[in-house]
Amino acid sequence: MKLCGIEAGGTKFVCGISDENGNLSEQISFPTTTPEETLKQCQAFIIKHKPDALGIASFGPIDLNVKSEHYGYITTTPKSNWLYVNILGSMREVFDGPIGFDTDVNGAALGESLWGRAQDVASCLYITIGTGIGGGFVSNKQCLHGLVHPEMGHMHLASLSISDGVCPYHHNCWEGLASGPALEKRWGMKASELGSDHPAWKEEARLIGEALSTLICVLSPERILLGGGVMHQTQLFPMIRLVVKERLNGYIAHPSILTMDEHYITAPGLGDEAGLLGACALGHKAYLR
Repeated sequence: MKLCGIEAGGTKFVCGISDENGNLSEQISFPTTTPEETLKQCQAFIIKHKPDALGIASFGPIDLNVKSEHYGYITTTPKSNWLYVNILGSMREVFDGPIGFDTDVNGAALGESLWGRAQDVASCLYITIGTGIGGGFVSNKQCLHGLVHPEMGHMHLASLSISDGVCPYHHNCWEGLASGPALEKRWGMKASELGSDHPAWKEEARLIGEALSTLICVLSPERILLGGGVMHQTQLFPMIRLVVKERLNGYIAHPSILTMDEHYITAPGLGDEAGLLGACALGHKAYLR
């Protein structure tokens, strides 16, 4: 089986080909510019490779309601030239086979549950922390949807006193306080330029741990995977685990929480390819459906 995945990011798009076991054979990436230019490159990749199924894992918000007139659209994104762009319809112009469409983080969670570090559990929470913060949740190979899709990055962290958030909609939500741009604004340099012992990381771990403790209470995930550029700072993981354990304070008496070892809150098994393989996983699911 030939699966084509499109990881549609706010900074770059990545297109790739995998088989049904998540083995990538080819991939390309290009900057996210205008919708016309960017989507045309995706179309060319599809035409060239003639896949059996296609998966699109997109930055959001997106419309996932199949009954909506805007199904398949990117909707209220802060990227103004991408407002209400019909990304699914654009791919339909060149491909009439099965297409899976979801958020980039739901896709990554699905990919991890099929081929990555969540294969041995029934539920998986995937969080990406980079240019923005997003969360996807999969239970029994089903992505979580509701009115729209999860927008975990826009939770408000009421117990924290930082007030210099960068989110244009909510200012001091989790994304506004702990994303890469938030770190850059607060500390005057990009996250990648901060030393591993910089005080920024203790504060960042506190922000992430606070949010995760809330998500654990709400979703009760069996595994949490933290990806994205900020999480390349691997010294964050033990600090985050400590914050989560302190916040939950023994209330959830499950061994995964009480021991809080490296198996519960960990890096994605698919690494930086989690998003692309997540898109392929959406295509695989659409093909089987």
